[in-house]
Amino acid sequence: MRYDRQITLEDIGISGQEKLQNASILIIGMGGLGCPAATYLAGAGIGRLGLLDHDSVSITNLHRQTLYAQADTGRKKVEVAAEKLQALNSDVYLDIYDERLNASNARQLIANYDLIIDGTDNFETKYLINDACLLEDKPWIYASVYKHEGQCSVFNYQGGPSYRCLFPKIARENISCEITGTLGMLPGIFGMYQAMEAVKIILGTGTILSGKLKIQNLMLQQDQLIEIKKRPEQITMILEKGIQSMATNCVLKDTDQFYLDVRESHEEPLIESKNVLRIPLQQLEKRVEEIPKNKEIQVFCQSGIRSLRAKELLENKFHFGNLKNVSGGVQTIING
Repeated sequence: MRYDRQITLEDIGISGQEKLQNASILIIGMGGLGCPAATYLAGAGIGRLGLLDHDSVSITNLHRQTLYAQADTGRKKVEVAAEKLQALNSDVYLDIYDERLNASNARQLIANYDLIIDGTDNFETKYLINDACLLEDKPWIYASVYKHEGQCSVFNYQGGPSYRCLFPKIARENISCEITGTLGMLPGIFGMYQAMEAVKIILGTGTILSGKLKIQNLMLQQDQLIEIKKRPEQITMILEKGIQSMATNCVLKDTDQFYLDVRESHEEPLIESKNVLRIPLQQLEKRVEEIPKNKEIQVFCQSGIRSLRAKELLENKFHFGNLKNVSGGVQTIING
């Protein structure tokens, strides 16, 4: 029988396996965290998995997003992931959402699942997940990675702390692995931590990481477990005012100014204008002919770090002389 090795465990058994089979989990972001989480949850026999991601497979994803192969480059992540997971376990029902999570769809999507796994790499979406989960009374499992360090926690679980209790204010800079780099093993391990927390929540067993932040540096073999204090005012604010996420779209006023946005396709807020060209930094050299040389161009990203790298690349290798880096990032563009 497929699940014999799990059912043999005293704290699972046949009744526990039935709980897993009857459970539903939405994974938001099918990247370095979402891939291992989805793989092990499908293997464990979770009855229904939702996969949400708007991105396509890139060659730079492959070292850490192990559901995808080189031949999958250019295909939608959710479609490839669904194929691989169905091949792993045909008993699992899969919903795929080729879309971004936003303030308009978050509550409706999240309401349809028992719990949520956060596989995103930007702060705005984490706040959005948190707020929607609070409003829908759903627990969610958080993880993030930075260089050789990862973090994991469970929020909104049985009256426990929320993400805003840990981070009341959004960070100015949105640091992701596209900027700082990471070894593939780190998100792999923390995606499995998320899967394990999900199984414990469904089974109602073990020690849940609610009210605790697990921090682990794999390079230095350093581990910390930090207490998260509940801040009732942060929870009350969302319950009374609704979603407070900053991840909203922005339409620029008509202007002659031309902009080059070098953020990844999933990053928000989306800047809508005929004068904004979006080319992720990793694709810049291949798509350089799309960038006009006869206009002054302001280059921006989330924080000003990748845009500076893009400006230097275009100037040094392709001899552009019309570029200006927006050091304050996308919020500088929005604020005018």
